[in-house]
Amino acid sequence: MMQQKIKQDINIGANIRDLRLRCDIGQTEMAIKLQLLGIDMTRVALYKIESGEQHIQATQLRGIRDVLGVTYDDLLKEQEGMQ
Repeated sequence: MMQQKIKQDINIGANIRDLRLRCDIGQTEMAIKLQLLGIDMTRVALYKIESGEQHIQATQLRGIRDVLGVTYDDLLKEQEGMQ
């Protein structure tokens, strides 16, 4: 099965980072919580997603949404000045 990835034309990584910091969760803790949900994620992969160096998988996005207790709208909102 080919895994589908989402191209980040919206800066999803920055949104994830902002929301993660608001929840006071470190990258390592976030990666562990995702792994406990069965989602393949390392701290390095999370860093790369947040910095826009790596595409995010749909399952990773869903897991991040669940761990942070936010909505897809929160994760996909456009930053001021971006379009």
